[in-house]
Amino acid sequence: MSKADIINDPMPTAPETLLARLDSQGIPYTLHHHNAFFTVAEGLEIERTMEGVHCRNLFLRDKKGAMFLVSAANETLIDLKKLSGLLGCGRLSFGSPERLWTYLGVRPGSVCPYAIINDRGGVVTQILDAYMMKGELVNFHPLLNTMTIGVTPNDLVKFIRSTGREPRIVDLTSAAPDPTEGS
Repeated sequence: MSKADIINDPMPTAPETLLARLDSQGIPYTLHHHNAFFTVAEGLEIERTMEGVHCRNLFLRDKKGAMFLVSAANETLIDLKKLSGLLGCGRLSFGSPERLWTYLGVRPGSVCPYAIINDRGGVVTQILDAYMMKGELVNFHPLLNTMTIGVTPNDLVKFIRSTGREPRIVDLTSAAPDPTEGS
């Protein structure tokens, strides 16, 4: 698979299909259209007017090939070395754009827990930040980074379960970097 394939191939699940599925499951959401952004920093101004917890996603793999989709509040700090211990897996690194496309059917910048719908083989483990799950609403891209939807944490879990998965809700506090790192 080439980077051109990732850019040019149609998405396995279109955002409109995802939204229709949420509607059919009775999951209410607030939809926001905006310019594309690829990082938390780029989204700060756009997200300022949206209610709820703003979240980010890490698509990770360990040295044995196990894959994880970690969805966390923007303010939850994560040290990958500590996270691997917390998850009980090998050393973690970021999954490549090709792996992301193959397993979750999204492009870099659009990673979200809704992409688990495209993991038909059930090989990606969904991790949800316990802190994030205490919010009234959680905000994620619906498979494309030109939109954001807000849903309740319970409805996010309902959606994930509808794909045949049981997400792991994990307190990521112990995976935070040491305060002395980087100083």
